[in-house]
Amino acid sequence: MIRSDQILKTVEMIQKENLDVRAVTMGICLLDCRTGDVETTARKIGEKIKLLAGNFVETCDRIGGKYGVPVVNKRISVTPIAHVGAGFSRDGFVRLAKALDDAAAEVGIDIIGGFSANVEKGINKGDMNLIRAVPEALATTAKVCSSINAGSTRHGLNMDAVALLGQTVRDAAEASRESNGFGAAKFVIFANQPGDNPFMAGAIHGLGEAEAVINVGVSGPGVIARALERKIAAEGAENLGLDDLAEEIKQATFRVTRCGELVGRQVAKALGLPFGVVDLSLAPTPLVGDSVGEILKILGVDDVGAPGSTAIVAMLNDAVKKGGSFASQSVGGLSGAFIPVMEDSVLAQAAESGCLILEKLEAMTCVCSVGLDMVPIPGDTSPETIAAIMADELMIGVINSKTTAARLIPVPGKAAGEFVSFGGLFGESVVLPVRNTGKSSRFVRFGGRIPAPIHSLKN
Repeated sequence: MIRSDQILKTVEMIQKENLDVRAVTMGICLLDCRTGDVETTARKIGEKIKLLAGNFVETCDRIGGKYGVPVVNKRISVTPIAHVGAGFSRDGFVRLAKALDDAAAEVGIDIIGGFSANVEKGINKGDMNLIRAVPEALATTAKVCSSINAGSTRHGLNMDAVALLGQTVRDAAEASRESNGFGAAKFVIFANQPGDNPFMAGAIHGLGEAEAVINVGVSGPGVIARALERKIAAEGAENLGLDDLAEEIKQATFRVTRCGELVGRQVAKALGLPFGVVDLSLAPTPLVGDSVGEILKILGVDDVGAPGSTAIVAMLNDAVKKGGSFASQSVGGLSGAFIPVMEDSVLAQAAESGCLILEKLEAMTCVCSVGLDMVPIPGDTSPETIAAIMADELMIGVINSKTTAARLIPVPGKAAGEFVSFGGLFGESVVLPVRNTGKSSRFVRFGGRIPAPIHSLKN
C-alpha cells in the first residue's frame, strides 16, 4: 500500500529538489542494416531508427507529464558502428555518422550514442577506420557521440589502442576548435564498458541485447542533498554517525529509483518494447542544488578535494547502489555516482579554487562510477600525456573489475586556469593543470598490451 506521506515526499522531490528522469534511452540493434554498400547501409540505418523511434520523444513527454516527473533527455544508443560498418573506409564511417545524426534530428532526440568500437584485445581494420573517422565525424555532426572500449578485466589494457586514442582525442578537439574542442566532449574511452548504459557519451546497444529496448538513467543528487540536510537539521550533526547518513542516502535513492523505473516501464509498454535496466547513477547538472559535490560538502569536507573526499565518494557510491538495487527489478549500466567536473557546479568551483586537482580526482574515481569525466585540460597537452592519463584511469577499472572511463577535453588555445563553457548540461569550468606533462612518452611508446590481472582467470 502506498502511504500518503510517501506521495507527499515524492511530490516535494519533484517540485523543490530537481528530481527528474535524467535519460530515457532507446537501444536499437543495427546489425541487420549491414550491406556491402555505404549509401545503402546509411539509408537502412535511417529507416530503422525512424521506424522504431518515430514517436519516442512524444511518448516520453506524455508519460513524464502524466506522472509529473520530467524526462530531461530522450536518447538513442545503437550497435557499435564498427560492427555495422565493417569493411568500410574511413570516409564510409563518416557517412554513417552523418546518417545517425540525420536520423536523430528527424525523430527529435537529444543525442545518439554508438559510434563505437571494442578494441581491448586488438584493433581490426574496421575498428581502425572508425577511430580514424572520429575527429571529422564528431566535428561535423550535432548529436553523435563516440566511445571506444580499450580495456577489460578479462583481456587487460590495449596500449597500442590507448596510444592511438591519445592522438585521436587531440585531433577531435582540434577538429572542433571553433567550439572550444567540443568534439572531445562527445568522445569517451572505456574499460569494461557496459552494453546497457543509458548515459552519454558512452551509451551503446551491446551485442547481447534485444532488437530494441528501453533503458532509464535516474538522477537526483539534489534529492539526496536535501534529504541529508533535513536529517542533520532534525537530529543534530552531533547525534549522527556516517552510518546513519548512509542509511538516509539509501532511503532517498530508493524513492528516486522507483520513480525512474515507473516512468521507464510505462514508456516501454507504450512503445511495445521490453524494458531493460535502471542505471542508478547520481548524474549532476550545472544547476545550483543538483550537485554531487554539494553532497560531499554536506557530508563533512569544506571543499571537494580535501582529505576525506575519496572516502565520502566511496560511501555515497555504495549507499546509492544498495538503495537503488532494492528498488529496481533490473539494475544495469554504470550505477553509482558521477563526478563530471564541467557538469557539476560545485566540482567546477573546487577546480577553479585549486582544491580539486587532477590527481585527487583520479583517486576519487577509484571508488565511483565513470572515471575522469568532462575534464578540460590545456590544449597543448601532448597526445602521449593524454594517453598516459587514460592508461592510469583505465587500469583502475581493469584491476578492480569495474567500469571506468576517461573523457578528457584538450581545449584548443587555452591554458590551465582559463575558462571554458559548453553550455546546457555540458557545463563549464576552468581548465585543469596537467602536472609532469611530457614525461610519459617512453611508457606509451612501448605499446603492446598490459596483461589481464590474475583474477581474470575465472573459467
